[in-house]
This record gives sequence, structure tokens and C-alpha cells, in this order.
Amino acid sequence: MDGQIRIGLEAVEPAPSVVAIGFFDGVHRGHQSLISRAQKAAGEHGVRTVVVTFDRHPMEVVNPGARPPLLMGLDQRLRTLADLDVDLVVALPFDDDLRHLAPDDFVAHVLGGALQARHVVVGANFRFGHKAAGDVTTLADLGPSFGFTSEAVTLLEVDGVVISSTEIRGAVERGDVEQARRWLGRPHTLEGIVVRGDQRGRELGYPTANLLLDDRAAIPAEGVYAGRFRLVDGTWRPAAISVGRNPTFEGITAVRVEAFVIDFADDLYGVEAAVSFTHHLRGQQRFDSVEELVAQMGDDVEETRRLLAEDG
Repeated sequence: MDGQIRIGLEAVEPAPSVVAIGFFDGVHRGHQSLISRAQKAAGEHGVRTVVVTFDRHPMEVVNPGARPPLLMGLDQRLRTLADLDVDLVVALPFDDDLRHLAPDDFVAHVLGGALQARHVVVGANFRFGHKAAGDVTTLADLGPSFGFTSEAVTLLEVDGVVISSTEIRGAVERGDVEQARRWLGRPHTLEGIVVRGDQRGRELGYPTANLLLDDRAAIPAEGVYAGRFRLVDGTWRPAAISVGRNPTFEGITAVRVEAFVIDFADDLYGVEAAVSFTHHLRGQQRFDSVEELVAQMGDDVEETRRLLAEDG
């Protein structure tokens, strides 16, 4: 990890900065381009690069019923941002106080003080302040009074589609993890704790690690996927991943994310782990017999081996 991480502005040492602001869910290729622009500007100004984000999605406070599923949890997002070789990542608590700040008060609170902003980089669709009253024009108008310039980065477009967290969430929800991977610049990855399931996979010869996930996580559509599983030591192993209710067996009502870690036999219960989704293999289906299910699971594992070997 390259950059430091701080929660709240009170924990930030004062120093001049070029600041990139956004929620940055998924830290996708568009976000990476924006942050790269901030890094370049920081080099030109001879100051540090600071990424400012928020500890929760604004909709979680403004309208909880409308909040979207998230591509990344907070810790995962902060680590990913810090790994972009920035100097500092600051997560602001998005609470009622921050929510109700007028645009000029938001600028004074966030970009003044410890950050001492000299230049601010945002996406072209950036909004801020109470009821999202401020936009990139407001930011440019306020800048001179607070000692900074600003720029709005055009949203990155790939194959005729503007990359956005919303588009990527849609791809994930459809099970199109290949498209999500292209837009993210890496596979969609979920983090969680391995918990005990019904241990049916062990009985079938394919023991699976059942991940307990945040209920806000963007989970792929029900189906079977090729991907990788991150062990507690940070290494990644090939895995065949099932997302769903296992329709061959009765009584499973909740969607589960279960990974068969290929060529791995150690106990994983209780460890913090992650699964990344690289390829969609098939939809969930009900089999007429356990033997048919086991045969298909064997095929899924071999297809996973093949696809991951092609990926290199």
C-alpha cells in the first residue's frame, strides 16, 4: 500500500494539496484516469496528491431505500485508492452535518483547512453541497476565493459506453462479470468471512468456502463462475464459485456465495477472504440426481482451470 489513509479531516496533517473528490465505488478505469490527472497536477504544483471520498454512499443518508448495492466495501475501497500511489486518502463521514452544508461551506470545510487545496479534480458530473446544489461550475466560481483552481475530467468512454459505477453494477447484477472486469480494469471482487454452511459440498467431494458478505455488496447474478480466491496470507488460488440457492436441494432460500478452491484442502472457517469473478460459466440449474450435479461440478472445475490458464 502506497498512500496513507485517514478517517476524517481532523486526522490530516496540514499541507498544500491537489485534491481529487468522489465516492469512487469500484475505483474503476474512469476513476483511475481522474486520479492520474490529479497526480500529474500535483507534480506540476509540487504538492501532495490527496483523494477525498466518503465513508458511506450519500443515498444511505439522503434516501436509504434508494441506496445502490456497492462494488466495494469501505476498507476495500480505501485500500484500492491508496494503492494508486497517491500520498493520502481521506474518508469523510457522510453524516447529516456534511449533508446539509451549502456549497460554499462544503468547499471551506473540505478543501480549506488541512488540505490547503491548490487544485481540485472532479468528474464532469460531480455534485456537492446541500441537495446537490453545487456542480463543476459552482466549484470553478468558488475556487479563486479559496485559493484553488479546478478542472472537470470528461467521463471515460469505452466502446461507446461511459464507464460509471452504475453501469458496472448493472453488469454485475446481470452476471456479465467479463464486462465488469473490462470497465473496472480488474475482476469484480467481494470480501467477507468464511462461515460454516451445510457442508454438503464436502460430502460431494467439492468442499466450498461460504462467504458471509455485507448486505450492501453487489453480488453477481445467480450462476456459476470461474475466478480466484484470496487466502488469508494474500495469495490467490483458482476457484469455481457458485452464487445462488443450490436448486438441486430443498430448503435453501438465501443467495449464497460459495467457492471451491481448486487444489487446496486446508480449513478456511473464520478467515477473512475474498473472491474475484473473472468468467461466467453457466446459470444455476436443478439436477435430477446428485450424480449429475457432481459430474457438472467436475466440468465446472475443469473449465475454470482452462479459462484461468488462458488468462495467465
